[in-house]
Amino acid sequence: MAKIQPLATAASRSPSDDQRSQQTYTVWMKSLVFNGNGCTVYGPDGAVAFRVDNYGCRGGREVFFMDRAGNALIRIRRKGFGAFRRWEVCRCAHNGGQEEEEATPWFTVRRAEKGGAAVAMHGGAGTCYKIDGCSARKSEYRIRGADGAVVAEVARKQTPAGVVLGEDVLTLTVAPEADHLLLLGLIVVRGLINRSL
Repeated sequence: MAKIQPLATAASRSPSDDQRSQQTYTVWMKSLVFNGNGCTVYGPDGAVAFRVDNYGCRGGREVFFMDRAGNALIRIRRKGFGAFRRWEVCRCAHNGGQEEEEATPWFTVRRAEKGGAAVAMHGGAGTCYKIDGCSARKSEYRIRGADGAVVAEVARKQTPAGVVLGEDVLTLTVAPEADHLLLLGLIVVRGLINRSL
């Protein structure tokens, strides 16, 4: 599998430090599959951690977020049209490739005012996360919890030498207490909202 060079600060941390500090991922908004649409997520060690491969059209109605072995972890479906469009996200259980039967509803994302998006957990009351800056022209944005605290930040990746990489190479910094899989799923949904996947 492909591997990227980890940042020096991420490589020097011990596993116990990583559990207490922020986790950093590199998100490349390109598929590893030739002529595919999707994205690839690299862990702090530089190895592929997760991927999305959409073999259909860009911004498809259904995509799967997979681990490095190709097991589906999250299913994302686009529902509705126009102002009523929403993205429904389900967790997938590994049951011999029968993810469709084992998918359990997890959360829903809808566009919000001022170019953002609101996230509501299945069975919960009201909005629990907000994505600030869903504009297709911005690479930098934040994900906030219900209390308004920033739980994840996305920015263009910068090398240790200070070179800013292309707009399709991002750094995702996740707070230690946050659900990493949920936040990675939100990154994919934002890509679908902006048709960058």
